[in-house]
Amino acid sequence: MSLLFSPLTLRSRTFRNRLWVSPMCMYSAVDGVAQSWHRGHLSQFASGGAGLVLAEATAVVPEGRISPRDTGLWTDEQRDAWSAIVDDVHERGGLIGVQLAHAGRKASTWWPWAEQAGSIAPSRGGWVTSAPSAIAFEGFAEPVALDADGIDGVVAGFVTAARRAVDAGFDVLEVHGAHGYLLHQFLSPLSNRRTDDYGGALAGRARLLLRVLAAVREEVGEDLPLFLRISATDHAEGGFTPDEAAQVGQWAVDAGADLVDVSSGGLVAHQRIDVHPGYQVPLAETVRAGGRVRTAAVGLITTGAQAEQVLASGAADAVFAGREWLRDPHLALRAAHELGAEATWPPQYLRARWR
Repeated sequence: MSLLFSPLTLRSRTFRNRLWVSPMCMYSAVDGVAQSWHRGHLSQFASGGAGLVLAEATAVVPEGRISPRDTGLWTDEQRDAWSAIVDDVHERGGLIGVQLAHAGRKASTWWPWAEQAGSIAPSRGGWVTSAPSAIAFEGFAEPVALDADGIDGVVAGFVTAARRAVDAGFDVLEVHGAHGYLLHQFLSPLSNRRTDDYGGALAGRARLLLRVLAAVREEVGEDLPLFLRISATDHAEGGFTPDEAAQVGQWAVDAGADLVDVSSGGLVAHQRIDVHPGYQVPLAETVRAGGRVRTAAVGLITTGAQAEQVLASGAADAVFAGREWLRDPHLALRAAHELGAEATWPPQYLRARWR
């Protein structure tokens, strides 16, 4: 029996397998509205057997976008565009979630293939960014430190976006607390120099993240799974640590989360990362802490055999992959074929199942 192709039930949803699609920004939205690109991009993974398709970092407020081309969930038009994509994934037998995000000081930037890089000035269509403290990401514009009303506004943005996500039909919600974006900025002492209740010791730095999780859980009820993505280390001296991540993971479960999606890095440009196959898996194991917190592992996981070993080792309960799904949108079907595992094949693809 393959662990990778065994089902996993979280609250009211049962995932047909544990090989999932990571959220990957497409920088192809118009005014926050997902386009035909997103529809084809995400639905193909359901045809390819994914146990869960997690849509890209989707801003909860306009100023929370990484770039002007990011998707959003602050309007009903955005909700309705997502609803059509959700229907496509469901028609193909898959489950789909969305990652709710606020980019903080890393917002208002050019998309990756733009002719320029760094922050977009307000005079060119950008906006003033916000953060826990007025400390810029290296090479970006200096943000404004959020005051108490601004913090309350962030929580409210996550709550209203979560409601629209539920109304669009998403099966899973993930709160983005990783990769140097706003909630991660609050978690790390490298970017959070506050002296109020949202700074200082870990409990203060985690306060906003836990407020968001608890508020989202209250808004959406007990039915849907709620994930948290976290960067378990900043890969920089004096930054957020794996032991702190393990503690935040336990607090997150108490606040209503069902699974912690464990990544790393993204907070500072001077990070130093030893990148190799499965390099982030030990971080998922640390956060999981012997099964007290469910985790998903990520990070250069490219084959079914490798993903199977991650689960067999006890490091995680599920595996997210990103770039490998872009190379092969039918990654789960290929992995099942290679492992000799049972998987749910579209009837149109059955001819490829055994030969």
